[in-house]
Amino acid sequence: MITPASDAPFRTLPDLIGEHARLRPDHPALRDEHDTLSYAELDALMDRIAAALQRDGVQPGQAIAICAGASVRYAALFMGALRAGAVVAPLAPSSTAEALALMLRDAEARLLFVDAGTAERLPAPDPALPRIALDGSAGGRAWGDWLAPAGARPQPVAIAPDAPFNIIYSSGTTGTPKGIVQSHGMRWSHIQRGSVYDYGPQGSTLLATPLYSNTTLVVFVPTLAYGGCVVLMPKFDALHYLQLAQQHRITHTMLVPVQYQRIMALPQFGQFDLGAFRDKFCTSAPFRAELKADVLARWPGGLVEFYGMTEGGGTCILDAHLHPTKLHTVGRPAATSDIRLIDEDGHEVAPFDAGEVVGHSPGMMTGYHGQPAKTREAEWFDATGKRFIRTGDVGRFDADGFLTLIDRRKDMIISGGFNIYPSDLEAALRQHPAVHDVAVVGVPSEQWGETPVAFVVPNTGATATAGELKDWYNQRAGKTQRLSDLRLVDALPRSAIGKVLKRELREAYAVGEPRSPS
Repeated sequence: MITPASDAPFRTLPDLIGEHARLRPDHPALRDEHDTLSYAELDALMDRIAAALQRDGVQPGQAIAICAGASVRYAALFMGALRAGAVVAPLAPSSTAEALALMLRDAEARLLFVDAGTAERLPAPDPALPRIALDGSAGGRAWGDWLAPAGARPQPVAIAPDAPFNIIYSSGTTGTPKGIVQSHGMRWSHIQRGSVYDYGPQGSTLLATPLYSNTTLVVFVPTLAYGGCVVLMPKFDALHYLQLAQQHRITHTMLVPVQYQRIMALPQFGQFDLGAFRDKFCTSAPFRAELKADVLARWPGGLVEFYGMTEGGGTCILDAHLHPTKLHTVGRPAATSDIRLIDEDGHEVAPFDAGEVVGHSPGMMTGYHGQPAKTREAEWFDATGKRFIRTGDVGRFDADGFLTLIDRRKDMIISGGFNIYPSDLEAALRQHPAVHDVAVVGVPSEQWGETPVAFVVPNTGATATAGELKDWYNQRAGKTQRLSDLRLVDALPRSAIGKVLKRELREAYAVGEPRSPS
């Protein structure tokens, strides 16, 4: 068994996969609903992919783009491109054609890989950017025709720790997506961290989040590095997730909070055998303490929450099963992370005071691709010149060193000179039995500068009106935290990894949508 210890010399993921192919060639590496690849088959396919990229003139450090649903072939392409020294730009199929065109230009992609589900959403074809259809559809050149012949071997490529691994584009929750360049060294740090989570050849990881998300990659990468099997769900469905988890004796998973919520709400949850689980992970969005407690009570195995950014810079880890009294927090800084809190002027705050979270660790982005000014905006340096990444989150450490997040700095509402944290208002609104989900945003106000507005998803069968909910809340709130409006909605807009798109709520409110009867 290959176990990358914390002091082990740097290895690339393609090399680790090659070693597993030699040691355990028939062991499954990747599964989806249609295909399975053993490590030997994956290793051979990676060679053919790398050879094809080299044949087409893709040089080390140059990018290829993938815009497709999760599949065995997608995952193999990702790994094969890395073996050729290429950097992978995985793009969200849900993006607009305009946004995709911007991302393709920004990444300077040499090839674009698509499938039938994404081809129609793409910008007009560009002769300078060849397209290959992973599924053999009409979206581009057929995969089988493009792939190098069986037995092809690429020219070996030396990959340094600072070489780019991928360009992950931000979710666009606050504006135009930015290309976050992450290195092989950053991924190596994730592999080393995996040694404490019982990854190994007998492990199997079920992933229901997309491969273009860093959320997925922080579990996908160590699973393959330690010789386990990755089971891919191209589309999340709570009941089907449980069926796959039981069928494949899943030991590890990564889910975002809204997925945990949907799974735990299923009446059939208790009918499934989930006893093989070792660790369940969560990241990317606020994970309510009550939901964590429910998962701990009814789902076997550990529950681990990672707090950090795709940009890297530092991680807090909450081993929820070991610290049941700290479920309201996101844990303590990881051993290799330096997490600090700073004020609006960039000075560190006093102990136990709130401030913006900044972090330093081995897992830090190189920068935003082609945007040095944006990179500088994301950085903070201490008095010694040590580089940190700003998160935009406001938090506070307790006496035990656990970090509690208060809110997003950009989401903070300044009304009449008072700071209002939407998360406080959301927590209060959730106490009403009619409220299933809620998001609070700040909207412009001539009188106060900004004023809070709530968007509420009611529980099934709830009869409370928007006016009644607003009155119920405002009677209990302080004067500065009262809502100016409340809208009932069918669902909150979310990214593919569960983040509430508050920008879309502000924009909808500005044009008068949606309206709720009072």
